[in-house]
Amino acid sequence: MSKRILHVVTNIGQYQNIQRPTGLWLGELTHAFDEFEKMNYVQDIVSPKGGNSPIEPKSLEYFVADNSVLARKNDPKFMQLLENTLKPIDVQWQDYDAIYYTGGHGVMWDFLNNATLQEITKNMYEHGAIVASVCHGYCGLLNIKLSNNKRLIDGKKITGFTWTEEILAGVAKKVPYNAEKLAKEYGADFTKKFIPFMPHVVRDGNLITGENPFSARVTALSMIQALEEKDNPIRG
Repeated sequence: MSKRILHVVTNIGQYQNIQRPTGLWLGELTHAFDEFEKMNYVQDIVSPKGGNSPIEPKSLEYFVADNSVLARKNDPKFMQLLENTLKPIDVQWQDYDAIYYTGGHGVMWDFLNNATLQEITKNMYEHGAIVASVCHGYCGLLNIKLSNNKRLIDGKKITGFTWTEEILAGVAKKVPYNAEKLAKEYGADFTKKFIPFMPHVVRDGNLITGENPFSARVTALSMIQALEEKDNPIRG
């Protein structure tokens, strides 16, 4: 039976209180999607509200949008998936072997406190599925609490978009919180590359996180390695 991946994307298309667009950083989805497709994994996409996931314009810029991004952006069938994402309430966590939280600054608003996604992720993690994120996607992990009331990230090695990278991206004064600081306050063992914007992935058991947009592919490859290590999928 083919393994199944649940991608999580944002519904937020603009920063709060300022006129600046945001959305899904498309390459963080497509680079992983490409790798999972090579493995013939079944892939679904969910968002906090369901329906359309807007794309961060900067992820489509000339020096950023590589062949993976352009091919998917120009594929009507793929783009229809982003226009009609699943609602969390329609997701059965038992159907999936891994959940992968993508980034883009929009997720800072709609990933942090989504109770249904948190419940899905908690159940998957506690039953041995792979829980993963890349870049700002780890905002969706910050407030997840396990059955023992301990935070999922407490005591875990993780990474994600750093405060230094926020500053270099010119948005440190525009984002609603410092995700790196929160992760550390919540007990995570947060690691990062010495040089910003370099690929970096961290695995701690069945928790896998990537630092920035350039880490999406290596995060997906780490997920594949973890999935293929399992003799059997979690589904009964």
